[in-house]
Amino acid sequence: MHQRVLGKSQRYKYILHQIMKSPLFGKKNMKGMLRNIGMSSTNVIKIGFSRIDITWIKNGATFSLLKHLLLFQEAEEKVILEVGCGAGNTIFPLAATYPGIFIHACDFSPRAVELVKAHKDFKKEKINAFACDLTSEDLVKHIPPSSVDIVTMIFVLSAVSPEKMPLVLKNIKKIMKPNAYVLFRDYATGDLAQERLISKDQKISENFFVRGDGTRAFYFSEEFLTNLFQENGFQIEECGLCCKQVENRSREIVMNRRWVQAAFRLDDKIPKISKETEEGFDIDISEGFAFEMFGISSPKDEITEYKLRDWNFKIKLLSKEFQHTCKSTGLMLWESAQLMASILASNQNIVSGKTILELGSGSGGICSMIAARTARLVVPTDGDNKTLELLQENVASNLEESLISKLKIKKLEWGNEEHIESVKKVSGEKGFDVVIGTDVTYVVEAIMPLFKTAKELISIDGVLILCHVFRRVDEGCILSAASCFGFRLVDRWPNGMLNGSPIIEDWFEGRIGKEDVENTALNIMYFHAK
Repeated sequence: MHQRVLGKSQRYKYILHQIMKSPLFGKKNMKGMLRNIGMSSTNVIKIGFSRIDITWIKNGATFSLLKHLLLFQEAEEKVILEVGCGAGNTIFPLAATYPGIFIHACDFSPRAVELVKAHKDFKKEKINAFACDLTSEDLVKHIPPSSVDIVTMIFVLSAVSPEKMPLVLKNIKKIMKPNAYVLFRDYATGDLAQERLISKDQKISENFFVRGDGTRAFYFSEEFLTNLFQENGFQIEECGLCCKQVENRSREIVMNRRWVQAAFRLDDKIPKISKETEEGFDIDISEGFAFEMFGISSPKDEITEYKLRDWNFKIKLLSKEFQHTCKSTGLMLWESAQLMASILASNQNIVSGKTILELGSGSGGICSMIAARTARLVVPTDGDNKTLELLQENVASNLEESLISKLKIKKLEWGNEEHIESVKKVSGEKGFDVVIGTDVTYVVEAIMPLFKTAKELISIDGVLILCHVFRRVDEGCILSAASCFGFRLVDRWPNGMLNGSPIIEDWFEGRIGKEDVENTALNIMYFHAK
């Protein structure tokens, strides 16, 4: 009898049908089954991908993890969480095809969730839609622990800072059943979009970029992705590249698009997490925890050399190999701090004879150390204990004793009155003449506490200088918060102001060339305290 040969798409359809049919995913050898359809790291799968909506589903577009979820048979009593649901273009066709399933749909944007709830097919008894920032909010407040069979993460994790990705995985683990799956697709290294961002100098850190609209994109290598999930308690079922060549015939160009697609299973040895367990999301990188949970030794700090004019810094930072496991961005040296340090080194008049406060100085502290040469007093601050420990070491190893005596390191969590009062005692009643912040404006919830803290610590005629890349927080949000606490924008760079004499542009004149600014997405804002 002639045996029918199934294509890859059909075989994938069959395999996932078996998974959904199974009472316990762990009893199926998903890895072996998926290998049969060509999903392995050594295989390149050519696929078509377009916007996932009901039209796309109906017109028979080729291979996609989400599309094939809709082809499961007997998917009764399964619970699905879609992370980054948008306006619901995936969940409503899914719910219509499988009336027996229950869907949790979350998105960072409250507006997106409003659109889901306003949809004509939205039913509270079948869909739980809610807004949630998975890097800081506990999913257990919205979803019962250990209750979800499948989590889909499609082009979502790339928008999260690498150091916060473990927080997202730790969060979703709480609500997953033992042996539940994460179905993942996101941007891969070597994608055309990444190459374009590299050419525009819009790099934030390794494989992490800011787009022109201020949104961020991380490009995953298979090694990074698998290490990330393994270190957070998941087993790798499959991980492979999806590649597509898009041809623009009128312009006679071929564009290479690359995605990484994977399936991860929650290790059934991991104990269930109850609502009473663990309120926060801090990643403990102490030696005991790292060895017990990940089987690795304590992360090693690495020394980074940074030369600037007559300065030659040797800065101890968390090694790049382990930066994605760490909660604190202060353990890294950001480009905004390097630009501000270059400005201060070339324009000592900004700080000469003045009292200087640095907000969120990080462990590098290069701006504060350069300011200490001519300033009367410099107070670098940060809210993270590990960061402050490294900062103390870096100051001691890079500054001579006469400069160290002018530099007072303090812990300062923005909005914390106890910390603010402690810093005030150092500066005296007058307050600080200059307040500096580099890359301190990337979390929306922190903007108001940032300006509140700056207002309480700055002198009456003081200056606030912010240097950053616009990411999740745009200029309008920053200006609105600044105005609430009596700060007036006097100058900005590179766009300048319509009225008034340029201040920041003069800092570059004959001292710092535009070609020396590695990241053209960097911005500087210069405020006066009203």
